[in-house]
Amino acid sequence: MAKSELSVLEICAGAGGQSLGLERAGFRHAAAVEIDEQACQTLRQNRPTWHVIQRDVREVSGRDFQGIDLLAGGVPCPPFSMAGKQLGADDERDLFPEALRLVREALPEAVMLENVRGFASPRFAEYRRQLLDHLGTLGYDATWNVLNASSFGVPQLRPRFVLVAMRREYIERFRWPTRFVKPKTVGESVADLMGERDWPGIHNWIHRANSIGPTIVGGSKKHGGPDLGPTRARAEWLRLGVDGKGIADQAPGLDAGVDSLPKLTVPMVARLQGFPDEWRFAGRKTAAYRQVGNAFPPPVAEAVGRAIQAAIAGVNQRDGQMNLLESLAG
Repeated sequence: MAKSELSVLEICAGAGGQSLGLERAGFRHAAAVEIDEQACQTLRQNRPTWHVIQRDVREVSGRDFQGIDLLAGGVPCPPFSMAGKQLGADDERDLFPEALRLVREALPEAVMLENVRGFASPRFAEYRRQLLDHLGTLGYDATWNVLNASSFGVPQLRPRFVLVAMRREYIERFRWPTRFVKPKTVGESVADLMGERDWPGIHNWIHRANSIGPTIVGGSKKHGGPDLGPTRARAEWLRLGVDGKGIADQAPGLDAGVDSLPKLTVPMVARLQGFPDEWRFAGRKTAAYRQVGNAFPPPVAEAVGRAIQAAIAGVNQRDGQMNLLESLAG
């Protein structure tokens, strides 16, 4: 008999983008593991009943979570200098070996790991092969894909590498999401937030911000304040009428000129990332923005989560996709 609710152990949970998506897909969190204090505060204030563990993933034992259905995580992006190295090489930034250790200890029914699009490039082919081979020795068949967040109604491109591994009795039923939702433009997505202080230029701006945005990035703690990415990304934001050199404390008001170049606020960026407005981020502006920018968009996590659910439960894949479309439309 299929379970009515599946459980997930999530590592590197961040501020909850993947967490929220998996919750919407019907997963119950056995635990959410995250090392950053403010991200943990974000998780706790939005989901007080969740078991949030503020700890380095290296200090977590998968044996404490044997019997879970899914191990999921947005493991930190491996440095490009790692290309060609062996899986498990001495690099503290690479947490794929820790994810494999947890799989070996917890023995979940399925695994879901996401990373930057660059991990799908040819230079990482050997590393990916090693990763899939290790999963194979543990009894899992794996598949991976690059999914664009814009295909799931998120108003930015944001391509992400997603790996799904499952017990062999389930993998044949797994299908990547194929029914997509057209995203709104940047202007349509945040029009009410950008115009909430009666900026006289709002209507012209909505017309200018007439496409989806470039990929939002969270930046590094080693650098200064928040911005919307490198030079090329900021140029794309400028084309949409957005000053990408920083994040604003509030929307432009009556005193801003009609042709002013506004900056986005954290709530605007969160909405462009696919978060619901009620999801609140702990910390001051820079910390909150980094949490948002580093998140896995919830609608993408939900889509993959529903596909995993369908494969494990053996339900009709089309029914799962229709449920997703109804969720995104709502």
